[in-house]
Amino acid sequence: MNTYKLKIAGLERELPLCSVSDDLNIAAFVMFGDVEITEAVSRELLKKCPEHDIVVTAEAKGIPLCYEMARQGCRDYEIARKSIKTYDISPISFEVKSITTNAVQRLYLAKERAERLKGKRVLIVDDVISTGASLYVLEELVKQAGGIIVGKAAVLAEGEAAQRDDIIFLEQLPLFPK
Repeated sequence: MNTYKLKIAGLERELPLCSVSDDLNIAAFVMFGDVEITEAVSRELLKKCPEHDIVVTAEAKGIPLCYEMARQGCRDYEIARKSIKTYDISPISFEVKSITTNAVQRLYLAKERAERLKGKRVLIVDDVISTGASLYVLEELVKQAGGIIVGKAAVLAEGEAAQRDDIIFLEQLPLFPK
């Protein structure tokens, strides 16, 4: 299997290259189960991020980052879900098409969870920003909930996302044409 060596926050990881289309591979960065990398990248990202009251991410790969950044910083976070749970009353929602899933997904934020964002300084985070589609949907959910977006951050910016001036990230992750 082909891999890409990532150096980030003083650590190294070998990322497997995975096919997302007939002509493109991406390096798969997954923090699940890697406490060392999650703690390190959270610490480094917090140094670059503005003050905030709450951290928000989309289910699922951003959850470890979101939790750890909240634990080390503001002590509060929220997750936009990919499906409605039985206890989610009157959710708000938006659609997203992500490069890693290759399908349209909808993200949900239950009404009572959304109300927690009203008037708060919100930091949106994700593990990797690529097309920005997931980020856009999170922005729309936060705005609809009345939150004030103070920053958008990711561990990695993939491909053209690294050229954006509206996101904070630690390292660029290249794309791998086939």
